[in-house]
Amino acid sequence: MRPVDLELIAAPGRPAFAGDSILVALSRPDLAGDSYRSSLRRVGPNCVDTPWTHGERDSAPAVSPDGAWVAFLRATGTSGPLSKPQVHVMPVAGGEARRITELPLGADAPVWAPDSRRIAVTARVPEPGRYGLARQDEDTAPEAGAEAPRRITRYDYRIDDVGFLRDRPKRLFVVDALDADAEPVELTTGEIDVADPAWTPDGRAVLVVAPRDWGRVETQHDDLYEVPADGGEPVLAVRTRGAASHPTVADDGTIYYLGTEFEGLASVARNAGLWAARRGGDTEPRRLTDPETVDCAESVGEPVPHGDGVLVVVRHRGAAELRSVPRTADHAELDALPLLAGEQAAVRSYAVSGDRIALVQAGPLDAGEVVLVSGDTTQTLTDFSAPLRDQGALLPAQELTATAPDGYPVHGWLVAPEGEGPHPVLLVIHGGPFAPYEWSLFDEAQVYASAGYAVVLGNPRGSAGYGESHGRSVIGALGTVDADDLLALLDAALERSDVDSERVGVMGGSYGGFMTGWLASHHGQRFRAAWSERAVNAWDSFSGSSDIGWFFTEGYVGDDPAEQRRRSPLSYAADIDIPFAVAHSEQDWRCPLEQAQRMFVALKKNGTPTEFLLFPGEGHELSRSGTPRHRLQRFEAILEWWSRHLPVKD
Repeated sequence: MRPVDLELIAAPGRPAFAGDSILVALSRPDLAGDSYRSSLRRVGPNCVDTPWTHGERDSAPAVSPDGAWVAFLRATGTSGPLSKPQVHVMPVAGGEARRITELPLGADAPVWAPDSRRIAVTARVPEPGRYGLARQDEDTAPEAGAEAPRRITRYDYRIDDVGFLRDRPKRLFVVDALDADAEPVELTTGEIDVADPAWTPDGRAVLVVAPRDWGRVETQHDDLYEVPADGGEPVLAVRTRGAASHPTVADDGTIYYLGTEFEGLASVARNAGLWAARRGGDTEPRRLTDPETVDCAESVGEPVPHGDGVLVVVRHRGAAELRSVPRTADHAELDALPLLAGEQAAVRSYAVSGDRIALVQAGPLDAGEVVLVSGDTTQTLTDFSAPLRDQGALLPAQELTATAPDGYPVHGWLVAPEGEGPHPVLLVIHGGPFAPYEWSLFDEAQVYASAGYAVVLGNPRGSAGYGESHGRSVIGALGTVDADDLLALLDAALERSDVDSERVGVMGGSYGGFMTGWLASHHGQRFRAAWSERAVNAWDSFSGSSDIGWFFTEGYVGDDPAEQRRRSPLSYAADIDIPFAVAHSEQDWRCPLEQAQRMFVALKKNGTPTEFLLFPGEGHELSRSGTPRHRLQRFEAILEWWSRHLPVKD
């Protein structure tokens, strides 16, 4: 895969059943337009894939319970409210789409009420005089640089890839989708965000996730609240035991949601489980899944009742598996949950209609395809990644295992170039650290392997999907067993005859950038050069400058300044003598720019061969969802760096 082949990566969104067909949004990067294009596709039962909408930025289809209407998001133009995603509706049988919202900053995905008439959405509401909204006594909005100063009194005032929060809180709206004159009705107030709306079966209320005590003080805890659909004060529905997301209400009134369990601010590296609570009765929740072996993927969406069970996606050894949890389960372990899909693959989203399950599943050689599961039959309905495979440059990921010095098993993959080699090697380290590499197409590994590098990908201790104790084993111990695991996996790869053990580089982003600096300073003799991006380099300043630093630093390292310095790659910059690239984004609020600046200056003073690559206008997610041109330029810069310091032919 070449860097320019980014344009060929087609990523399908969440599917929605429309009769015998399935609707799905398909998104692709557009290098010429430096944007992402997305339209809705109709996938028929005979694997017929046809365009269903022709907008340039259509997404998030949702079909009404009666099957008559489709709601979706559409953005048009380059400025004003309509350039943001707004809710549109159109008949399932076809016809013109009608816009039903014009919210200043756009809307989130629509959620139909049981009556197939009303739609709930969440949307950010800007404070007058900010974000293009005029003050109440003025006709025009001030430019961003002319806005009034923000008065900040809390830790939780901003978040990476979103921006400032408390002057544009996310609120709940309900709109009558079938009344052409209806306006969205705002149902929540205040400066806190609400999320993940779910209707009650009677249609009288909408369940939302909100910070504990309605955000009275900073907290990592969430609770579930019922908001009356006709207006009124939110009512506490479930007091959780930690964080919560994606509630759904079954027909019998049971509330299911995904959540973690912890005390205080100790939220890091916790497995998310499936929880249940009774609506309108005892709100004490019960955990259906085992906290050690079952880690529910919250990014996939809400659990879905299905037969005698509830469907969830579970992260397991690099897979994201669709499994069924019995409704009567009590701390059920992973092996007790039937596997429906996702073995050595990654289920990204799914929908249910009767006994049919439509899911988007990614594999090592595709970015996601629509798969239909019906009884014992599983059928792949699309081939969205065919244009990428037709380039002939996708390379298989080979499973790799190793044993750490203390006997601990380590799991990962090797993506090797074509040819006999010996190939130079790149150890590529993921972020998180509580995240996994997966059995799915990874554009970075494909680009580097196609350029001639053998790419080692590992899930060391600290990663997700191998048990909560695996993830929490690096608490207070970053740079110890996780480093051992990575080096053990690298050593296993270097035993192969087609790789060159004398030509090895190391790279990674976020936690992977932290580990790149750590390995370069503590095990620099193992590597020819290093590439560190969006890294945590200094915990002492990270704790105050990062959007999550106020709880994340203490969670992983502790609050002792001396220990924070001991766990910081910056403290060992003088020990780095291999060429070391520092890459960062100007608008990164997760690992702020000062983290890169401090490391670059320290290396420069030390005389280490170093360069600093700074991307304007981007945040922490540059490599995954940054502008297409910057993603292309990043790949080109990485390959140019390695061509100088780790050439394919030495």
